[in-house]
Amino acid sequence: MVNSFAIQWVVDCMDSISQKHIENSYFQMVLILILCVVTFLFAIIAMGSGSSINLDFLTSMKIIFGIESSDKVQSDIIWKIRFPRVLMAIVGGAALATAGALMQGCLGNPLVSPLTLGVASGAALGAAFAIVLGFSVLPYSNLAIVANAFLFSLVVVAIIIQLGNLRSISAESYILVGIAITFIAGAIVSTMQYFASDAQLSQLAHWSFGSLSRPTLENALWVSVAVIGLMPSAMKWAWDLNTLSLGGDDFAISTGVDPASTRRKILILSALMTSVVIAFTGLIGFLGLAAPHMSRLIVGNDYRKLIPCSAVFGSLLMLFADTLGRTLFAPIIIPVGIMLSIIGGPFFMYLLLKDKGVGH
Repeated sequence: MVNSFAIQWVVDCMDSISQKHIENSYFQMVLILILCVVTFLFAIIAMGSGSSINLDFLTSMKIIFGIESSDKVQSDIIWKIRFPRVLMAIVGGAALATAGALMQGCLGNPLVSPLTLGVASGAALGAAFAIVLGFSVLPYSNLAIVANAFLFSLVVVAIIIQLGNLRSISAESYILVGIAITFIAGAIVSTMQYFASDAQLSQLAHWSFGSLSRPTLENALWVSVAVIGLMPSAMKWAWDLNTLSLGGDDFAISTGVDPASTRRKILILSALMTSVVIAFTGLIGFLGLAAPHMSRLIVGNDYRKLIPCSAVFGSLLMLFADTLGRTLFAPIIIPVGIMLSIIGGPFFMYLLLKDKGVGH
């Protein structure tokens, strides 16, 4: 009799836990959908915001929604200048934030980001070769710097993976090798800056700030296609990332997950998502670190929800920072990389201090 009551009590408890888990999951999905709606609305607001004298916010809204016709200048401002920035902010923010979440998950370190793992330093090295030395895989092309930044970032990640495998298969190996490669690449870039002319130094510094003004509409569309194509691959690794985060390598192996192979593939995917964005925009490093942390405050550590939430959060943060940067001191435009650090750094510290219990 006692055993039957005990069994029933356990069953009731399990049912209650399961019901609460389902309700919590629904609530988290609703929050992600709300973030999507807020991002969409803010994108429309961003397209209507600017410093043009002949195109105020109300007129921009009427033109966007087809209520009022526009002349060629107004149409070019909205669809050839503002729209590529907004599109690049959405897809670029999503890609960088997703790459950060993937890297943090596969390496088991919440402080890892594309910047700390060498992707950004590789891109900077490629840009420096094109700007200072005139060497590029696409010489005499408008995309000379872009091609170099993209290729060098992937080469650096390939070196990190190979050296990490030689040392051991642990997550710490990749992080340590990544930090070492970052310092080496930084030293080479600094040496080239020392011997660069004033014009070359100015161009390299401007590239390193991170800006959404460089990509054209065609560039933004190509980046969008690439990022959208890579997103399903990121979601495919959600279960493996959950396994790695729950019990480490030993638990992952017991469930049939190969930690070494999983890390290599996820790092390559993260490098692709990061490289395709920063090759066009320059260095934008804050999103890959902060957006996954902010998303954990909403959805926890379940990567099935953390990855899409990070992507939406990254888009919203990038949109907000870029819009503020080009309207706050208009007509002076502050690069989005600088604005993200100014806005996001203190806010990120506040969130971490407020929620000390939130961890990886």
